[in-house]
Amino acid sequence: MGVSFLKRLFLWFILPLLLAGFLPRADAVETRAAGAVLMDAESGRVLYEQDMHCPRPIASITKLMTALVAVEQAEDLDAPVRVKGEWLGSEGSSIYLQAGETITLRGLLYGLLLQSGNDAAMAIACHVAGSEAAFAGAMNERAQSLGMEHTHFTNASGLSEDGHYSSAYDMALLACECLKNETVADICATKSITVGSRTFVNHNKLLYRCEGCVGMKTGFTKRSGRTLVSAATRRGQTLVCVTLNDGDDWNDHERLFDYGFSAYPRTVLCTEGQQFGRRAVEGSLIPSVPVAALRETAYPLAEGEKPRMTIELNGGFHAPVAAGTVAGCVQWWLDGRMIAQTPLICSHAVPGNEAGRPKWEGLFHRRNTEAFGFI
Repeated sequence: MGVSFLKRLFLWFILPLLLAGFLPRADAVETRAAGAVLMDAESGRVLYEQDMHCPRPIASITKLMTALVAVEQAEDLDAPVRVKGEWLGSEGSSIYLQAGETITLRGLLYGLLLQSGNDAAMAIACHVAGSEAAFAGAMNERAQSLGMEHTHFTNASGLSEDGHYSSAYDMALLACECLKNETVADICATKSITVGSRTFVNHNKLLYRCEGCVGMKTGFTKRSGRTLVSAATRRGQTLVCVTLNDGDDWNDHERLFDYGFSAYPRTVLCTEGQQFGRRAVEGSLIPSVPVAALRETAYPLAEGEKPRMTIELNGGFHAPVAAGTVAGCVQWWLDGRMIAQTPLICSHAVPGNEAGRPKWEGLFHRRNTEAFGFI
């Protein structure tokens, strides 16, 4: 067997197999989920998906929407809530509320998100909206506002009912919104807390075993299987992961987070205050004003991805110009799609001619006109 033949064999067959084992691939991550998504919370970019738009039963991850609506609509989370007998009797997980007892709405929220109490969900819904049906209507309105196109709620707890469903992608949108709400995010990240005589322990094992995990919610019914929404933050980047009907969800979420943070790190496109040239100004002794980015802008990029930057500027300025005046925007494009943008603003104020004229100039003008008898 000649050397040239062995060389061709190595180059054509053996080397590709070796490289396939060492080089990262976009399809290298797999899950046991029926539906899954990994999303960058800041940009909304989907880093991994598996049948992410298919509507499915979602069980108790429903309670993320219950908490969000309650926090947004309630006037005082620390106001006492007197539990009514007709609110009780929900099947499934419970914090064992008693008719006539008093607990704050905040305490109910801890019982909802940590202990996954279905009785807490019912009490929250009825306290905030008067009935669970009315509260479910508010949940659907909020879902619509978030663009959750494959979602419909019929109850506040996630118990299996016809017409109660969501998709992995929609739940990721909800999770990102919950992270923006400081109260909901803080409760989801709480490992344990004592409220009155009750101690609630978070069911989310990822809080204890996954680097950077900050919550969010577990779920299970026979109809939905295991459902899980989680979020993790590493090196200033936050990712959201959702799996539906996944028998190995803890491990799948950890693998997806490791993949996402390594393959799509947060990449800063521009910093706050970074200058992008100058704009001409008419009617001022100052001929131009520098324009700068309003805020830091970042996007998760894989190795080799190089966005194209474009700058759009408004028409010219006429003094006076206030600091912070919008001058245009800078945009970044990838594969023909705009992935990020930030406004460009004037870095400082520009006075008009009169405001910018030196004091001595006016005095000189007046004295000369007086000398020639013009005034």
